[in-house]
Parts: sequence; C-alpha cells; structure tokens
Amino acid sequence: MAQHTQLRIDTGLEIYFCDPQSPWQRGSNENTNGLLRQYFPKGTDLSQHGVDELNAVAHALNTRPRKTLGWQTPAKALDRLLIQDMIEGVATTG
Repeated sequence: MAQHTQLRIDTGLEIYFCDPQSPWQRGSNENTNGLLRQYFPKGTDLSQHGVDELNAVAHALNTRPRKTLGWQTPAKALDRLLIQDMIEGVATTG
C-alpha cells in the first residue's frame, strides 16, 4: 500500500488502515496469514520459492471453500453475487 495516496487519487476510493497492534481489526487478513502458514512457516523467505509453487498455493487457497461464504469458494460466491446483481439490475417490461 505504499502507493495508497496515488490509488485514492486515481480511483476516488477511500483508503483505510487498521490500528497497529490490533489484529482483531484485520480478521480476513489474519485468517489468510494463518492459512499461508500451512505452506510457509513464519519467517520463510518467499524468494526461495518459484513462481509455479507460489501460484499453486494461491490457487489452493483461492479455490478452498470458506465457512464465512456458506462453504462456497470465493470465486463461486463472487459469481453468485454478480449474477444476482445482473438479474436485479435488469429492467422488466410489463
């Protein structure tokens, strides 16, 4: 997020940061860190791992069903949300 100021200017998005030493403010981030620790213990030098290995871990995590999503994968949950939005956004004739 070193470029957060430029991102805000370019997109108009509000940028928020959690308070230091407050992991409860970063639930999803902390959960993802825990999942990553299954593959890479804390202190692991990621530069020692190849792109293919890192991509495989990313794929495994991104296709893993999540309890918070009703045991759907993130991709499936996003697809459902987008389809629902398209259906609700369609004008009907009558």
